[in-house]
Amino acid sequence: MDDLFGAGRDSGAAIEDDGDVEESGESRRVSPRSPLAVRMRPRTLDDVVGQQHLLGQGSPLRQLAAGTDATGPAGPSSLILWGPPGTGKTTLAHVIAKGPGRKFVELSAITAGVKDVRRVMDEALTARDLFKTTTVLFLDEIHRFNKAQQDALLPGVENRWVVLVAATTENPSFSVVSPLLSRSLLLTLKPLTDADVEGLLLRAATDARGLGGKVELTDDALAHLVRLSGGDARRALTALEAAAGVAFGDADDADGIEGTGGASVAAPVKIDLKHTERALDVASVRYDRAGDQHYDVASAFIKSIRGSDVDAALHYLARMLEAGEDPRFVARRIVISAAEDVGMADPTALQTAVAAAQAVQLIGMPEGRIILAEAVVHLATAPKSNAAYMGINQAIADVRAGLGNGIPAHLRDAHYPGSKQLGNGQGYKYAHDAPHSVATQQYPPDDLVGRNYYEPTANGAERDIATRLDRLRRIIRGK
Repeated sequence: MDDLFGAGRDSGAAIEDDGDVEESGESRRVSPRSPLAVRMRPRTLDDVVGQQHLLGQGSPLRQLAAGTDATGPAGPSSLILWGPPGTGKTTLAHVIAKGPGRKFVELSAITAGVKDVRRVMDEALTARDLFKTTTVLFLDEIHRFNKAQQDALLPGVENRWVVLVAATTENPSFSVVSPLLSRSLLLTLKPLTDADVEGLLLRAATDARGLGGKVELTDDALAHLVRLSGGDARRALTALEAAAGVAFGDADDADGIEGTGGASVAAPVKIDLKHTERALDVASVRYDRAGDQHYDVASAFIKSIRGSDVDAALHYLARMLEAGEDPRFVARRIVISAAEDVGMADPTALQTAVAAAQAVQLIGMPEGRIILAEAVVHLATAPKSNAAYMGINQAIADVRAGLGNGIPAHLRDAHYPGSKQLGNGQGYKYAHDAPHSVATQQYPPDDLVGRNYYEPTANGAERDIATRLDRLRRIIRGK
């Protein structure tokens, strides 16, 4: 198994096992003991999984990888790659570095300082002038660089001493200084789809650089790995490698018990669901995002919030998140529940739900679980009212039934020429001129006068609304 499973992460290695690649002045070759995610890193853009919106023929990425600049001699040739972890930012940097006459240098914004940046710039200028070599500087987590550190990059980027490929998981509009942003192409990477991750895992299982066909994934194991990846290719490959290690360990134990006499087994080792569960210490959640379980769990989640069972609601929230459900889907359901089930009994519930949805978009997972949990607790423990929901449904039913004919003349627009001759606006009472800014006046069409759609409950804030609404209706209707 030594050729399958490495002991440590070769984080700076160039991902090619059939040749040497320059990195920071050193020549390195990917070891068979390197992590699977490193060994499987694509060598060309055609090998890249996902991000097809950035990889079309003639796209800036393809031209840059080929050693040309699609933006012309005066345009930016540096890139800022913005996207979630595991979507291919580092991979794209390595592929670009493999273009003709390229040298690859990698810095991390966590450990590098202004001195390191200036040293790279000086060496890049020398490489360009003396050896006609372009330096590709990959800067990971650029959002951690302060303004002074980012400013140190400007001369090299502006004068094209380097091709900067900067990666960030945070919005560059807020984390990257404007001069650097304006001199770079901003490319947004999307999370990998389930199909992307599935294809990547199957390729890793059979590719000679990966597990070389020595393993076979069952459907359950594959689905489990895809669910837990969260659209992160690196996480998926790391999980596959761990599961393969468990499967090979079981196979070795079985060989010892059965006494095969050292005979080699040609058949691939099967990776089953139990191997992925043991490797990842995460039980498989029976949950098909395209099937009944998806809707059953989501339904139980909403009904638990509606029924004010906060503990059950948190259970179903955890079940969805652990199964790899898109947190944005969960956030949308919470916003709907805030309006439909809590309503005006606690008007702040909708504010909490909307804020949670926005925060999850900004923060992502796994921290997003805390934000979603807070919103769920608020909604589940809040007083409930579906009065607004029922009100709009009844109003729509009347409209579909053909009720609500015309608009009272005094409410019609009286600003366009000829409108006054039609009687528009005549007799309209300006509410602010009346006592308490409430005038006695007909607002609905004639056939809907006296129709009540909104009937507040006695729960929470609606208790006070009911009292006020009764007074308003009596004044408006002149009763």
